[in-house]
Amino acid sequence: MPLKTYWLEHAWLGTHVEPGVALDVGADGRISALRTGAETPPPGAEVLRGLTVPGLANAHSHAFHRALRSTVQVGSGTFWTWRDFMYKVAQNLTPDSYFALARAVYAEMALAGITAVGEFHYVHHAPGGVPYADPNAMGEALIAAAAEAGIRITLLDTAYLAAGFGAAPNPHQLRFSDGTADAWAERVSALKPREHALIGAAIHSVRAVPAEQLATVAGWASERRAPLHVHLSEQTAENDACLAAHGRTPTQLLAEHGVLGPRTTGVHNTHLTDADIALLGSTSTGTCMCPTTERDLADGIGPAVRLQRAGSPLSLGSDSHAVIDLLEEARAMELNERLSSRTRGHWTANALLTAATEDGHAALGWSQAGRLEAGALADFTTIALDSVRTAGALPRLGAETAVFAASAADVRHTVVGGRHIVRDGAHTLIEDVPSSLAATIAALRG
Repeated sequence: MPLKTYWLEHAWLGTHVEPGVALDVGADGRISALRTGAETPPPGAEVLRGLTVPGLANAHSHAFHRALRSTVQVGSGTFWTWRDFMYKVAQNLTPDSYFALARAVYAEMALAGITAVGEFHYVHHAPGGVPYADPNAMGEALIAAAAEAGIRITLLDTAYLAAGFGAAPNPHQLRFSDGTADAWAERVSALKPREHALIGAAIHSVRAVPAEQLATVAGWASERRAPLHVHLSEQTAENDACLAAHGRTPTQLLAEHGVLGPRTTGVHNTHLTDADIALLGSTSTGTCMCPTTERDLADGIGPAVRLQRAGSPLSLGSDSHAVIDLLEEARAMELNERLSSRTRGHWTANALLTAATEDGHAALGWSQAGRLEAGALADFTTIALDSVRTAGALPRLGAETAVFAASAADVRHTVVGGRHIVRDGAHTLIEDVPSSLAATIAALRG
């Protein structure tokens, strides 16, 4: 007997929208059976009206950047002036304040239909670089925050060792650095996965990890078959500095040191050469696009179409959390490409939802999530089809409605492991998410 049965008024099954689907959840938090043609709810079933899709995967997050929202929109500036403000917020974080902020941010993600997050985590130590009594106190705070917010997390513990090619960390960056990649590996090896949490690795960027130490981080991830992520060619200045220091592009440098491969995801991949695109595609290295951040920071529009055609799977992330809305990320990837190419229809709605669900989960190591099928984790979200944004569309075009019209505000339910985390637009574990966000962000501002 199933532990619980959900009746989905409409369900996106990867290729089409199916009306009337009964979904059984077992005691293990997985989908035990899925039955189509259920015109009415079975007795005792929990009814989810709207369009139910697999849970959304936010493949790239810096939780503390949520505290920058709006503040960094004053005036103009560049990526580099934005970074200076980010450093100031990072300096104020403690394990307790980071837990409180991340708990609220991850709850905001759940309200947006996100069931798994990839946290690109580099604030490891106390200001000045002194380790906490527990060297992983900050990472443990993030893992605990995700548990309390009811979502899954892949903690992408990040090696961040230098300010630039051959430059020691600046005072703000000291708390990011373990000194060497070997010391980073020793510290991160003490982190252990849990039911809701996986441990992965990240290279902050080629400017932040010396070339001769890249293989240490890649080797750690390879030995554990863990996800490995890296900020890649987000800024032309990074490309120019890498060419000056090493005579090759960041992608070429990563390839030479064994970083690329099917468990690796390059984040942004904005400013690439033809050879870079071929390298990423031929190694099946993934690409995580973060359109709302890339446009906010004026980074540019990455070659997502060419990357995917070359063999690089696409995922999506909210990165700096200018907004937290994976439907907007999916929509923006297509619309940015339309503006750049002046042609329409680079991805179908089904393909964009796949990037936001199945392929995003795969990039984070959750290969058994992101699909509505028997045996998969029972992680799914329901989007209203009767809001002012979505009303009037044909239900069979639910995927198009979700991607091209809906927003995070239209998420009605979020279920993780068969457990209702968001019900009728309200978080079931955290009573007042807006107040939690306001209080934790105000505390960080001092």
